[in-house]
Amino acid sequence: MIISTTIQKWGNSQGIRIPKYILEQINLDTNSNVSISVENDSIIIQRATKKHIPLAQRFANYTKETQDSEYDWGEPQGEEIW
Repeated sequence: MIISTTIQKWGNSQGIRIPKYILEQINLDTNSNVSISVENDSIIIQRATKKHIPLAQRFANYTKETQDSEYDWGEPQGEEIW
């Protein structure tokens, strides 16, 4: 089924309303996370997939070249307390 709708201004953004029966067809609800992409002249809205990345994989490319040291922010510039 194809429906027509209008793009409306919501604050500083624009949006469209998606009928509930369409969301129910793909098991989405209010506050569901989605991903939005553009392909050719189409906007594609899909359920967002959270991919769990294990800690070991997150650190797989870590090298000890990172310096663990303090950073000098310079002299106080106002009423900061050092």
